[in-house]
Amino acid sequence: MTTGTDPTGTDPLETVLAALGTSHARLAAVVGPLTAEEAAGPSYDDDWSIAQVLSHLGSGAEIFGLILDAGRRGEDAPGMEQFQQVWDRWNAKSPEEQARDGVAADAAFLASLGHLNPAEREAWRLSFFGGEQRLSDIAQMRLGEHAVHTWDVVVARDSKATLAEDAVELILGTLPGYAPRVGKPTGESLRVYVTTYDPERRFQLDATPESVSLSPAAPSPLPPGSAVLRLPAEAFIRLLLGRLDDEHTSGAETENVDLAALRRLFPGF
Repeated sequence: MTTGTDPTGTDPLETVLAALGTSHARLAAVVGPLTAEEAAGPSYDDDWSIAQVLSHLGSGAEIFGLILDAGRRGEDAPGMEQFQQVWDRWNAKSPEEQARDGVAADAAFLASLGHLNPAEREAWRLSFFGGEQRLSDIAQMRLGEHAVHTWDVVVARDSKATLAEDAVELILGTLPGYAPRVGKPTGESLRVYVTTYDPERRFQLDATPESVSLSPAAPSPLPPGSAVLRLPAEAFIRLLLGRLDDEHTSGAETENVDLAALRRLFPGF
């Protein structure tokens, strides 16, 4: 993704920023009415309360703010020592503070992104996450994290919740690069042809005893006996992030593959 304008006249960065704004509004709307007791209650993530998810998003907003400032000023990327200071401070907050401050820090980071002028956006660069990043790359990273953890909070209050529609299409394009990092080889080998809808995309998922990979696939006749998975795009994202349990699986269809085997490949984090 780049910050240039595509042939339709749409700035890709603006598209990501709009999705981030929508995700923030969704999060704030759910968190705002919560009591302190409710904020301390469970999120979808077994290891985190709702407040702890918000602490993660709030500390993440601060860290992304440090990254944003470093790229804007032409400085070196912040390091683990700075990150740990942020995490320690957020971990020391009470659940009520984590919930309140998490939403506020998220809003502040979005405002900082929005305040950059066109020249600053175009010039922004930072060597980080294994290579040179542009502002759109950083915004996309934040969107993937934000939309998924917002779902962790929203689904705790509404069991039928899905990932935000405007974020889904943007996240789909990042999955081939993401799957090898989150996939955990189980010793099994398999190839699965995946078709998503809303929006429609095709992928080929390969697993060996040593690796997991995902690549875009063109429409074509499949070999006889192929393993096939068809499901909503947002559900496929959640599958790769370990968030497609039986209770929150909707519209998934399989042939010659066990959904449980795919869940083992992607246990989540």
